Amino acid sequence: TIQSTPRIAIPKGVKVAVHSRKVTVTGPRGVLKKAFTHINAQISVTDKFVTVNFWFANRKQIACVKTICSHIENMITGVTKGFEYKMRIVYTFTPIHVTILDGAKDIE
Repeated sequence: TIQSTPRIAIPKGVKVAVHSRKVTVTGPRGVLKKAFTHINAQISVTDKFVTVNFWFANRKQIACVKTICSHIENMITGVTKGFEYKMRIVYTFTPIHVTILDGAKDIE
């Protein structure tokens, strides 16, 4: 492949900044930062799109480009809709005793 250039749409209310492959996404739910300095791709931002360019890429490098795009899309989702962790406690041999404290914010 000579050039791989996927684009990601930026929704309203979200700001994306890129400085030397370090992406910062700001939205109504906060700020997320992630560095992609280990991958030699060109990341640029226009008014409505984030573009990830990779020249003369092989299969593994194109997969890296798609992974970068997925990470940026997940960051945009995190600052707009948010995310929730659900935890399940399981044991196989030794029983675990769990106490939930402080309005389900602490586990002992």
